[in-house]
Amino acid sequence: MSGEEERKALVDLLCRTGMIKTERVRRAFLKVPREEFVLPEHRPYAYFDDALPLFSGQTISQPSVVAFMTEALQVENGQKILEVGAGSGYQAALLAELDPDGIVYTVERIPELAEYARRNLERTGYRNVRVVVGDGSLGLPEHAPFDRIIVTAAAPEVPRALGEQLSEGGIMVIPVGPRHSQRMVRVSKKGGRLTEEDLGFPVVFVPLVGEQGFRA
Repeated sequence: MSGEEERKALVDLLCRTGMIKTERVRRAFLKVPREEFVLPEHRPYAYFDDALPLFSGQTISQPSVVAFMTEALQVENGQKILEVGAGSGYQAALLAELDPDGIVYTVERIPELAEYARRNLERTGYRNVRVVVGDGSLGLPEHAPFDRIIVTAAAPEVPRALGEQLSEGGIMVIPVGPRHSQRMVRVSKKGGRLTEEDLGFPVVFVPLVGEQGFRA
């Protein structure tokens, strides 16, 4: 099969298993070429429903997990989105595809990985994504508030800084728990207060290393 045919087969699987629920997310997954966001030696496995290694101990997440988080984020038009943990840039590309009129900031603590994500996003034409090197647990206060925040690394608890940078009516999706077992949480902000909802989706992510995350 061609890459496009493999992509469609994966998307069909994610729809059948309920990971993709909306037409908007389905279209985004069909458009973003995951093979452009994996290491060259892993391109034959780009459309398996598996996490794949990158470098510096990081990974590109399993597509079903990416789909679940993307649906839970409930992206709307013209939003300002923060992603914590750029990885290879794949999740940021999906967010940019979902909301071409908005802007996506993605922060990555590993400079080499940030540069890799930046090159991948530029090569695939996603111009509304800004890649920043920094401590993602502290967010990006200079660009806050954010309508949506997605954290693609595990935090011991919801970082205070990210809660503060979430806009009124905003949504954050984040895996929370100890290093080897987390629960997916959706955080909503109303009246200046944060409400956490356990989405009942157990996961295992690499740790969010930073001042308000885990120690390295």
